[in-house]
Amino acid sequence: MDHVDAYCERLDASFWAEPLNAVSNLAFLIAAVLLWVLYRPASRSLRALPVLLALVGLASFAFHTLATTLTSAGDVGFIGVFVVWYLVCFGHWFGGLSWPKAWWAVPAFALVYGAMLPLAEAFPGGSGGYLAPWLALVVVAVVAAVRRLPWHDLAVAAGIFVVSLTLRTLDQPLCGDWPSGTHYAWHTLNAVVLFLVARAAIRREREVGRP
Repeated sequence: MDHVDAYCERLDASFWAEPLNAVSNLAFLIAAVLLWVLYRPASRSLRALPVLLALVGLASFAFHTLATTLTSAGDVGFIGVFVVWYLVCFGHWFGGLSWPKAWWAVPAFALVYGAMLPLAEAFPGGSGGYLAPWLALVVVAVVAAVRRLPWHDLAVAAGIFVVSLTLRTLDQPLCGDWPSGTHYAWHTLNAVVLFLVARAAIRREREVGRP
């Protein structure tokens, strides 16, 4: 299977060639545990969020240790699943849509993602692919604020995401001056982002008071 050398920290094909990038995925697991223990989502739809958050961390760990095309697909794939499922949950819990109607968030996001691909290609290291999720996060924060629903976590998450995406983008350009790279900071900050958006949904669930 093909070896993937995508980040500054990796200098060879060994398992621990990216120690910071690998270990920093603990942040996702910690965030998942905190969500489950401290906030205890009642509905199955929102219980899925900490589970998916943990899977994001595990898949990213697999990629930054094994560094194969298969683990790369898993890394990106679980992030995509989290984003899509969160948008569906947002439509239901924040928008008051029935579950069938909430699923229209999926093709809507796909259209936005496709429309932003030309711009995304200008960003190094594949970082441009995360512009659409960031835009979606801004939109849900604005929608929540306009509807006077829990929006503070969403707004803070959108701001942190700008920082984390910037650090991800700078990993290769700064490699000569910063040999460890900056990708591990992307993991750590993104764990905070996913924690905040999930917490916002759980808080909304408590307001609605139904499964």
